[in-house]
Amino acid sequence: MIPPIQNETEKYYLAKKRVEEEKAFYQNLISYLIFTFLFGGFNYYVNQWDYPWFLWGALGWGIGVAFHAMKTFQILPFLGKDWEQRKIREYMEQEQNTNLWE
Repeated sequence: MIPPIQNETEKYYLAKKRVEEEKAFYQNLISYLIFTFLFGGFNYYVNQWDYPWFLWGALGWGIGVAFHAMKTFQILPFLGKDWEQRKIREYMEQEQNTNLWE
């Protein structure tokens, strides 16, 4: 069984890490929106959207933003919630148990 978080310092650093991840996501999202708008405007200026080429970049970057959101807000269907933390604790326990017998 995985032990719960023991002290307030560990809780603080985990919360701080989550806030930094959310901040990075929102920065990515804002950049995406600004550049998509600018490229769309440039595309319209050049050819009045006869060929909306800016959508290719918006689609590719949008997929990246979607995956970033899934990771940031822990909605990864294939890994589950708190998967990374559980694996870290599992490996730490394995390392501790290995060192006991050496």
